[in-house]
Amino acid sequence: MTVTVWWASPIDPTSRPDLAGILDPHERERMAALRRDDDRARYLAAHALARLVLADALGTDPATLDIDRTCRCGKPHGKPRLAGRGGTPGFSMTHSGRLVGVALGTGPVGLDVEGHRALSGLDGLTEHALSPAERDAHTWDTGSFLVAWTRKEALLKATGEGLASPMDAITLSAPGTPAEVLDWRDVDGSWWVADVVTPYGDHPGAVAGAGEAAPPIVVADGDSVLEATQRCRCPG
Repeated sequence: MTVTVWWASPIDPTSRPDLAGILDPHERERMAALRRDDDRARYLAAHALARLVLADALGTDPATLDIDRTCRCGKPHGKPRLAGRGGTPGFSMTHSGRLVGVALGTGPVGLDVEGHRALSGLDGLTEHALSPAERDAHTWDTGSFLVAWTRKEALLKATGEGLASPMDAITLSAPGTPAEVLDWRDVDGSWWVADVVTPYGDHPGAVAGAGEAAPPIVVADGDSVLEATQRCRCPG
């Protein structure tokens, strides 16, 4: 099994109506509801890229993919999955700062990226997100905290729990060392996590999935996928 991660830049929806056109009605409504231009740009690039790489893997039209987002509460804000396919292939989307990303694997997968930014109340954030063992073992600054956050967010996306599951139940290896799950209270099965190289050194990224060890991880150019779609569109 290989996990592929595509990184791309945000795209202004007004510049690429062709990409907006492959989104489903729910996605277009969500994108339009975002107030900030940069949020809409990240949303479009991430969701269009996900549809394009999934369609390529399945040999189908990206606009026809049926993506189910039903949460356990019944509302459409759960982990995205392809309807009727038993979660295969697994995929995950993320966006922050200057990057969007999509990960694709044969099983459950989670991807996260965080653009470096000032964090207010770092002590409170570490209390919320880090286990007691992590807080005692390392001196935390903004950079190291964001590395830990991306790793944990990727894990929670992979399980489908998201932030409904407590981050402080997870103990990971220290930032600056290879990513590893040292302890995770009350989780079923085994889960791996790995750092992923991003185009920007101030945007830490991580990917996670089910299993004892991380499979080979391939990093790909998402911008070329999005640009190729534009080049392939013909008049009429």
